[in-house]
Amino acid sequence: MSVLIVALIVVASFVTAFMSSMFGMLGGMTLFAVLANVMPIGAAMVLHGILQLTANVYRAWLNRRDIQWAIIGYFAIGGLIGLAILKIIDFSPNRIVVLFGLGIMPYIIVAIPKAWALDATKKPVAFVAGWLVVLINLLTGVSGPVLDLFFQKTALTRHQVVATKAVLSGIGHSAKIIFFGALVSTASLANWPALELLILAMIASMLGTRVGKYALDNMQDATFFSWTQRILLTMGALLIARAIQLMLEGG
Repeated sequence: MSVLIVALIVVASFVTAFMSSMFGMLGGMTLFAVLANVMPIGAAMVLHGILQLTANVYRAWLNRRDIQWAIIGYFAIGGLIGLAILKIIDFSPNRIVVLFGLGIMPYIIVAIPKAWALDATKKPVAFVAGWLVVLINLLTGVSGPVLDLFFQKTALTRHQVVATKAVLSGIGHSAKIIFFGALVSTASLANWPALELLILAMIASMLGTRVGKYALDNMQDATFFSWTQRILLTMGALLIARAIQLMLEGG
């Protein structure tokens, strides 16, 4: 791996961790878009999972007083079912499919009527969220926009949303590391990142998370909820365009 690509991954790790720490989403989608374009999909899944798990654990720790623990257990049970489903069918992703699925996801979420939005604080909803989020995380590499759907009707504050979603996202990324690092038939040592790259990217991710926490503390709730959709749709359009470009180039 060239020095330029390593530098790109480290910078992307900082910027996207900042985005996730500030909005509770967006960063993971952006980071995976970068990794999927410079690495094999299996390796991108593992590295993305490790970096996002690091950022989410640190973000959860910084906001630990606001975590809504009642949601976590039911979400985890649903997530295990999602992991088992893809293990049984031995799913193996394709770069074009992953990028297109990642890009179209925000538009699907926006198209869903607001009346369908669910409240993750309800136990059955948390269970369904766990199953769906882990499943989509393994299919496309990212499930932040889907997870956000389950927080649109809650009465939680922005800090509670970010803190709780950090734990739930961490569960999803843990499933991705396990699946692509060990369970899928194409898993190999080549899917695991070099130690030097991992350390640099993890440090950058933690720094970005810390700076994003400062930005979150100084943001208004109205601003927090208004910017997420705009950024998601823009990123989605770019990813769809990239998938189409790869398809026209023959993959």
